[in-house]
Amino acid sequence: MTHKSPVSRKNAAETVFEDLRGAILAGQLPVGTRLPSEAKLAERYGVSRPIIREAMRSLQTLGLTRSRSGSGSFVISDRQAPELAYGHYSARELIEARPFIEIPAAGWAALRRTPEQMARLMQLCDSMERQEDALKWVRLDSDFHFLIAEAAQNAVFARIVTDSRDALMRQSELVNLMADRRVTSNDEHRRIAQAISAGSEDEARAAMREHLDEVEQAMTWIIGQAPRGA
Repeated sequence: MTHKSPVSRKNAAETVFEDLRGAILAGQLPVGTRLPSEAKLAERYGVSRPIIREAMRSLQTLGLTRSRSGSGSFVISDRQAPELAYGHYSARELIEARPFIEIPAAGWAALRRTPEQMARLMQLCDSMERQEDALKWVRLDSDFHFLIAEAAQNAVFARIVTDSRDALMRQSELVNLMADRRVTSNDEHRRIAQAISAGSEDEARAAMREHLDEVEQAMTWIIGQAPRGA
């Protein structure tokens, strides 16, 4: 870990994540190394502890580190795991399942959403476009996708999205850190919301399909990343 000066708030988590990830993959932090505490890392990088926590979650998702209760976080591998997982769900499972849930949900939302739900969806788009805090953006992103499932007025869709919400948020964190998709996602979200507002089932489904295709491409790239220094 060579970066010790304060980093900008906008790119703080990305900077911390890439610095730690690069050090692990390059062997500068060998397997078995106990990483400094959140407080010490926050002081070293000049960022908040939530920023450190976000970076650490993504390192765990990649299979590079593991948190041991009461002992801290340890480097467990210098190679990215071939099968990424977020709790109960893997990246592959989310990629395969989301189109069968969220594309039809967007179409039904265009036909069934209430004026209040539509107003809230547009507010979420506005909030995401203004938001620079990565963790807050991820929560807004989660709210956006849940609201679409709710606006579809299908309890099954809403229940599935609720059940996978934590996994989807962790995937969103990782994609933002490694593929820098926040601004692009904002544009895609806006197109989905506009199609739902127009009441066009076909356009809403197409916009959601485009969004999920882009997420899948980003995840496929992340999964296929060769370790640095290999």
